[in-house]
Amino acid sequence: MLLGRMWNGRKRRCALVTALSLALVSTAALSQEETTVGREKIAAVQRDFVHPPDDARVLMRWWWFGPAVTKPELQREILAMKSGGIGGFEIQPVYALALDDPQKNIRNLPYLSKDFLDAVSFASKTAHENGMRVDMTLASGWPYGGKHVPVEEASARLRVVASDVASGDASSPVPVMKDGESLVAVFAGPGSAKQYDAGNLKMLSSKANDGRIELAAGAGPRVVVFYIASRTGQQVKRAAVDANGFVLDHFNRAAVEDHLHTVGEPLMQAFGDTPPYSVFSDSLEVYGADWTGDLLPEFQRRRGYDLTPHLPELVSGTDEVSSELRHDWGLTLTELIDERYLTPVNDWAIAHHTRFRSQTYGDPAVSLSSNSLVTLPEGEGPQWNRFSYTRWATSASHLYGRPVTSTETWTWLHSPVFRATPLDMKAEADCFFLEGSNQLIGHGWPYSPPGVAEPGWAFYAAAVFNDHNPWWIVMPDVTGYLQRVSYLLRQGKPANDIAVLLPNDDAYSEFKLGKVSLSDNMPKYVTPELMQQILGAGYNVDYIDAEAIKSVGITYPVLILPHVERLSPETLKAIAAYSRHGGKVIAVGSVPSRAPGFANAAAITDEVKQLSQALFAKNPNARVVSSESDLGAALHEALTPDLQLSGGASVVGFLHRKLSDADVYFLANTSNQEIHATASFRASRKAVSSWDPFSGSVYAVDMKPMELNLAPYESRVIVFSDVPADHEQLVHQSAATLVANWSHDWKVSFEGRDQTVFPERTLHEPSSWTEDPALRFFSGVAVYTKTVTLSASDLAGAKSLVLDFGKGTATAPTPDIRSNGTRALLESPIREAAVIVINGQRVGSVWRPPYRLDVMGALKPGENRIEISVANTGTNALAGLAPADYSALNAQYGVRFTPQNMDHLEPLPSGILSGVQLLEAK
Repeated sequence: MLLGRMWNGRKRRCALVTALSLALVSTAALSQEETTVGREKIAAVQRDFVHPPDDARVLMRWWWFGPAVTKPELQREILAMKSGGIGGFEIQPVYALALDDPQKNIRNLPYLSKDFLDAVSFASKTAHENGMRVDMTLASGWPYGGKHVPVEEASARLRVVASDVASGDASSPVPVMKDGESLVAVFAGPGSAKQYDAGNLKMLSSKANDGRIELAAGAGPRVVVFYIASRTGQQVKRAAVDANGFVLDHFNRAAVEDHLHTVGEPLMQAFGDTPPYSVFSDSLEVYGADWTGDLLPEFQRRRGYDLTPHLPELVSGTDEVSSELRHDWGLTLTELIDERYLTPVNDWAIAHHTRFRSQTYGDPAVSLSSNSLVTLPEGEGPQWNRFSYTRWATSASHLYGRPVTSTETWTWLHSPVFRATPLDMKAEADCFFLEGSNQLIGHGWPYSPPGVAEPGWAFYAAAVFNDHNPWWIVMPDVTGYLQRVSYLLRQGKPANDIAVLLPNDDAYSEFKLGKVSLSDNMPKYVTPELMQQILGAGYNVDYIDAEAIKSVGITYPVLILPHVERLSPETLKAIAAYSRHGGKVIAVGSVPSRAPGFANAAAITDEVKQLSQALFAKNPNARVVSSESDLGAALHEALTPDLQLSGGASVVGFLHRKLSDADVYFLANTSNQEIHATASFRASRKAVSSWDPFSGSVYAVDMKPMELNLAPYESRVIVFSDVPADHEQLVHQSAATLVANWSHDWKVSFEGRDQTVFPERTLHEPSSWTEDPALRFFSGVAVYTKTVTLSASDLAGAKSLVLDFGKGTATAPTPDIRSNGTRALLESPIREAAVIVINGQRVGSVWRPPYRLDVMGALKPGENRIEISVANTGTNALAGLAPADYSALNAQYGVRFTPQNMDHLEPLPSGILSGVQLLEAK
């Protein structure tokens, strides 16, 4: 069945994809015209855009520490999530943050205990009563494992021990075997334990006599090398109480099924008749796993030859044969994890009336197409203009017909905990949207028991998005934005132009013991320059692999081969058929020239070379560019850009979705600078409108060329449609003039502070409240009030009135910014978020550029009472606390986490730091 990506109705593409469907899939496949027609009409999408469905809401990973949870607090936090516009949660039991303490009502419920399962049942029931989604991590922490995993089912590796042989020795002692280990093979040859040539080693009998291996007589320095099926010893990371233990062997189906029986079944019973929406597998991260007990017979069955005699070359060889062997070994590992982990867990989830949501990347050995085996692929990583796990997951969803791709979002966001702001949230979320994510899983929401010093408990590697964070007052506005964009990016079909072939065969050939990750090898091929050439030239991109080409074909106008050397003849033939039917092929740096694996390598290499020669010689649809720097120009020759911005504007990304009667573009400025550019879109329809993802309003805009003015980190939705959308008149606020300056003499009070100690005060000039030593460590809400008088003439004729707080200040990156995290490099004029009430009416909030709020209709002639509630982060309160002492906790449970970046915390500026002006546009 054809599940390929869908494209717009341009005649050339229609003919291309229809022909490819016939050539590469089957004559029974749907025609391109049938598959590109979106089931959503733009009028229906616009109606829902104002109030999107609840299933597009952001979810939260809910960390249960210990778990020391109580039903009253579980209920309170669930209702708080709902009030903040959060659509549900994923329960993730993790390490304890406190020892049992009856006086503080803290009791850690052992994992899978009756009381723990009762808490799971209560949380599920409460969520369903409130119309919220519940997901369940199918383990505690990550990867899957725990006390129930015996050493025989623990994650496995191949251990190599080399021993020097003294001259004249006729035997060598077998290394001591640890629990779960067995001897696989023994080799000997010239050299030493520190240096030997794999090609000169000869296999010996591995049968030991009195703990020694017999050797043939020999002179000169010799070495004996033992290959041992061993265990990684990896323990479950961040495990809850009684959930610690070995990580299981993901290549061992019995180990996986034992886990499902021991852990999965009790969890499902706790949900009763309302199973979770999905069961979840967090990051694989099975470090060092590269073996399993029956790998050698499985290898021979699949690859057609015995790997045992080639173990020295596999492990330490340096020639081409060694690379071919490593390819075959890596491919076998991928097949095993697909068949023995992903498939049985997904089947188990379906049998239990739920879905498997999986982060299918990293270690060990899963491929992009492994995502086809799970119902709900998930990614992580906001690197929209580099290789990322997010685009890995969204590409698989596009290829295999998964309409929703979730992402673990805001991991390490503006570390340390409580430092992240609403703008940080938006800046990173937009990067995920640019990669095709349309379901955000916030990382996250820490359960925090009553009585814990504010700002409460927190996960070691994440921001905090619960109601202990003072800027929670704007959370409904933040989540409303995220919900609208998530909803919009589910409509129609993805319209990415470019497919980049992931060189899996080359990556396999570079595998090493303990390092068997396809996704982690990909940045060598999908380089930052390659991605920037594609995106900067005006296109968006998906990844594809050989398995996807075999399964669903190539439905993109352009296919890029980035430094691909190894490729099967079957895949090359499919690419050639794609080219014959109009598909454009661009090879970067080189063309395929080697067989992927070991068997019949010479003959297959000759065939690969012949096929490459035929594909790229005198073919107007196939060409080679010498380097990534030439790729952008080559793409322009192959295909008109989807979106081009004057001056390059490489910091602006876009995502294009296609409906039957509309083209939807999401654009985001990912930088801390204003962008002023002219935008040229390839889409051409009768009407163009701008959709405001913050309010749901729709405005008519001018047709081509389109002037695009974006504030730092601002985003925009542009819709081309066959029928004009219902719209309002767009007011250009850039021409606004000053009506009144309200920057001075505000009354300020502090919520939650004793008014006798901290009485209301007058703030004559904008400044941070941390300048007052008594408020240095205050995290909370300050309420600024002022009564102003406006005349009728001040309001007459105004098309728009905005309250303007000024521009933010761009900052430079600092060395402490984690490469896999994000922060907005912009200091806001209002730290960090504000809710504005005028004459008793909530008008809106300010937390992102442009720092303006439309107040038209809220003001009246005469006196007007302005109330601005400003919230900072929890960092200031945290900085005022003594560092937490976890020594007793570590003594009880061992070190299960290490707080990150908690040294030298300092209070941050807080409050209104710039002017407050009323501006009008007439």
